[in-house]
Amino acid sequence: MVREVKEETGLLIKIHELVGVYSDPDRDPRGHMVTICFLACRTAGEPKADTDAEEVSGFTVEEALKMDLAFDHRKILKDALKMSQYLKSR
Repeated sequence: MVREVKEETGLLIKIHELVGVYSDPDRDPRGHMVTICFLACRTAGEPKADTDAEEVSGFTVEEALKMDLAFDHRKILKDALKMSQYLKSR
């Protein structure tokens, strides 16, 4: 996972926790897809587009929650936010 993030975004990350595994067969109309979500933080690097993207941009969590997110990505983002708040309170 850390290598893939570096390869695709130019960022070095540290993984903190597994947020969840999302595998509802009906979550993506293209077919059964599985998403594994981790809570991580950037440790170094600047975002840059690589082989799979023309450009890169950033946005706040608040902005993301106002977007029309695909599939169950809003649920995944909310689960990650809950996990983040839980970890901060420990």
